[in-house]
Amino acid sequence: MGNNDNLSEKISFCENDLTEKLFKAYKGSKYLAVDTEAMGLRHGRDRLCLIQICNESNLTSCIKIKIGNRKAAKIQNLLEDPKIMKIFHYARFDVAALKCNLTIETQNIFCTKIASKLARTYTNKHGLKDLINEIIGIELDKSSQSSDWGSEENLSQDQINYAANDVKYLIKAMEKLTLILKREKRYEIAQKCFSVIPIYSELDIKHFVNIFDH
Repeated sequence: MGNNDNLSEKISFCENDLTEKLFKAYKGSKYLAVDTEAMGLRHGRDRLCLIQICNESNLTSCIKIKIGNRKAAKIQNLLEDPKIMKIFHYARFDVAALKCNLTIETQNIFCTKIASKLARTYTNKHGLKDLINEIIGIELDKSSQSSDWGSEENLSQDQINYAANDVKYLIKAMEKLTLILKREKRYEIAQKCFSVIPIYSELDIKHFVNIFDH
């Protein structure tokens, strides 16, 4: 599984929202890497089950969203704070899931998948596993990607490692991709792409497909 030893010992677990102590720790962050796990990929049908957050100090939290919960005020405060950059891989899905399930309007977004497609034009491999393997040298274990995140039971060790890894390296990936984008004079267009992610996410929530096609 690569260099993923004892990740669970460094992870805080919460239900439905962050604790006040974690909120205060994250509020002073410059960056927050964020990911979500859901019961599936269709917004409105498949509920949000887990939110993972990691900052530049490697403070990592997994927040389990229980059935029927529709509000996470502390997480909302962080993700809507324009002073903190939120880093996702394929932000379009996560931003939509957070809005559809918890009415969160995420601001100041960086998407490593979009950045990878603009920066790494020498490859067509832009999945998180390939990206992290190439630019950071870590091989992620994605075997728990398709699993029951909505179970009322505790997460398995494999799920814990998977969930943590999906945010653990995003800030480093963002920094390296930013260097390439600026070097190749593509950073400005990347920022423009990031700014329209909430629009695409809202279209996904409403299940509009390819409306920009002829």
